[in-house]
Amino acid sequence: MATYISLLRTIVFFFTRIILHRHSKTPGYLQRKVSNALNSSSQTKFPRYPSFLGSHDHDDHTLIFNMEETLLKSSLIFPYFMLVAFEGGSLLRASILLIMYPFISLLSKEMGLKIMIFISFFGLKKDGFVVGRGVLPKFFLEDVGLEGFEVVRKCKRKVGVSDLPHVMVESFLREYLEVEYVVGKELKVFKGYFIGLIEENKIMEVKALKHILGKGDVMCSNIFGISGTKASLSHPLFSFCKEIYLTNEEMRKRWQSLPSEKYPKPLIFHDGRLALRPTPTSILTLFLWLPFGILLAIFRGVIALFLPTKIATPILVFSGLRLLSSTKHPTIPLTSASSSHLVYSAHKYRATNFRTSNLKCSSMGKLYACNHRTLLDPLYLFFILNKPLTAVTYSLSKLSEILAPIKTVGLTRDRKKDSIMMKKLLNEGDLVVCPEGTTCREPYILRFSPLFTEMNDYIIPVALDCHVTMFYGTTASGLKCLDPIFFLMNPRPSYTVQFLEVVNGLSTCQDGSASKFDVANHVQKEIGDALNFECTNLTRKDKYLILAGYNGAV
Repeated sequence: MATYISLLRTIVFFFTRIILHRHSKTPGYLQRKVSNALNSSSQTKFPRYPSFLGSHDHDDHTLIFNMEETLLKSSLIFPYFMLVAFEGGSLLRASILLIMYPFISLLSKEMGLKIMIFISFFGLKKDGFVVGRGVLPKFFLEDVGLEGFEVVRKCKRKVGVSDLPHVMVESFLREYLEVEYVVGKELKVFKGYFIGLIEENKIMEVKALKHILGKGDVMCSNIFGISGTKASLSHPLFSFCKEIYLTNEEMRKRWQSLPSEKYPKPLIFHDGRLALRPTPTSILTLFLWLPFGILLAIFRGVIALFLPTKIATPILVFSGLRLLSSTKHPTIPLTSASSSHLVYSAHKYRATNFRTSNLKCSSMGKLYACNHRTLLDPLYLFFILNKPLTAVTYSLSKLSEILAPIKTVGLTRDRKKDSIMMKKLLNEGDLVVCPEGTTCREPYILRFSPLFTEMNDYIIPVALDCHVTMFYGTTASGLKCLDPIFFLMNPRPSYTVQFLEVVNGLSTCQDGSASKFDVANHVQKEIGDALNFECTNLTRKDKYLILAGYNGAV
């Protein structure tokens, strides 16, 4: 037994020496170049800002930087390939990547990268690949270090170099960090599909840099580089740098995260199902939870659909669903069945021209105008109010219409037809409408369509927000009929519902004191203020053009 253990130790030691030797081997000219660059300045540590960052005119400088080792705090690139495999591929592809990861971690960085690229991209359609545009920027931005970001933004011209495929990083660097030129690994394509292999084209990258900077600028001395390890400097673009400054993994871990208010471009839209960062540990936890999550979602759905509200509410709360509600108006009765787990709060509010306490009596139902977070928005109102409601919405799937415990009607986007239909529904009872026309996950509110302002004189703004830990209950490029299922698969999803003061809509538009656009903007602002969300002029069309590449028409 002792002989067997000794032999095993010898074999492990042998392979360890080989792996360490492979990682430590660096071309001689790189060692010489970095050494000369660092010796030319008295300060070489990145956090203290080298001399060219502190004392020179940065408008005249061009910066070539390695994205992963200059901007990102974590050196782990597995989560980004897991996002490609899960969001762009399938659950099976993501499972294979997770199973292979322990073996990948034993290989060299270059070989491990090639295997992850092959597993994640093989067979994906190039034209249909929207993960790089709609999913990855959010996770990249959440991992950006403030110190690295401030250094990169100081230079006038920036060239981002990445070890990741170009289709993964281009949108993030160009649109969110204003990097003029992005160089990543190009992938081979066969008949419109990725085959998971890397296309080597270093000569073209050098020619492209000369074309962007100009021949004179390439040869002058105002090009600097930032990277992490000497091995990463094998990229040919770094050969043009006068000086190269190095970071290290320990240094990046101490960086602060980039606050969202400092993003060069606000992150308003993003897509994908995963709400958590898919590190090996977290994605393993998610896969272990998945069978229970599916059963839990089915259980919650059956309880909500087939049991009376008074019985279903405490059972759903026991299953992990959380609902917080508040009201600013005494005419909004909240059911006693829900009072045991709802939190009420009193608010002060100022009077405006849009509000009046002397609303004319009408036989029409109340109109609830909500911001849109998920397809379950009207259902939460139904459980709080415990009375019949009708919901009108865009992109209503047949499955959602059949399974919904309340009456749901799809809008046609024909103003005249939708107006007639909504007035008819209001004559039958209370109506719920989401004027945004689409969901938004981040703390922003999209522009409100003014159609609802002409439907009723009794408009109740409702501010909604939700929180999930594993899965998003919305999608722009996936199957919308699965949105409620994914939301209910979360262990403890929560909803916040605030009923705001009634707004006088129809009569305000008719007497000329305010236009329908003014009323719609006022309702949008009131909801935004209640949630501390920022109001925007963006629409459904803008969202789908950014995330899915089409205008959102169905």
